Amino acid sequence: MNEVERRYTRQIVELRADSESRKIGGYAAKFGRLSEDLGGFREQIDPAFFNKSKGDGWPGVVARYQHDDNYLLGTSGAGTLRLSVDQTGLAYDVDVPHAREDVFELVQRGDVRASSFAFVAFEDDFERNNEGVLIRTLYTGKLFDVAPVVTPAYPDATVGLRSLARQFDAEYEEVRALARANELDRLFVRTDRPSVTPTDTRSAKSITELRRDLLAKNASL
Repeated sequence: MNEVERRYTRQIVELRADSESRKIGGYAAKFGRLSEDLGGFREQIDPAFFNKSKGDGWPGVVARYQHDDNYLLGTSGAGTLRLSVDQTGLAYDVDVPHAREDVFELVQRGDVRASSFAFVAFEDDFERNNEGVLIRTLYTGKLFDVAPVVTPAYPDATVGLRSLARQFDAEYEEVRALARANELDRLFVRTDRPSVTPTDTRSAKSITELRRDLLAKNASL
């Protein structure tokens, strides 16, 4: 079962007011930018990640201050929230209702400076980069909401670790324990067949490829 995750960008939320409307907006997500350490791995978003939601017309996507239902700012269905994708990432702007004058003022004063988005990942994968850092890439998924936020909460790595455990056919608790001990490398090393894991990080493979190579090697024995 897919679980909802939240991420944020520190790109400043912009005031886009004119004489006829009061808008705020910015980038809720940026492509190809590595996240902070999420507990043993970092994350990046593939440019195609939002294609399904965009192709479907952004169904059911809402903008909420701090992801709070009590602070609804706009919806894609009503046209008060507009979303777009460019080479940089996922951009949004929303017409702030007069009932949320407080949120508009906080953005205007610069107290609210970050954006966040909630999503479900359908396809992802893990691999090592040239520096040996474990990277999770989000390939396809569904967008649920965007949100201007005061202080971005530390991202919960639980869902990402569950995905890693599934790809390795491992127990989640085992993977979580390895992450806490900063020992996720052990997933890539098999003491019974150490030759399966590349020693040169420049040629490191994704977990999916490693498992496929291991199965093929075992079948030939």
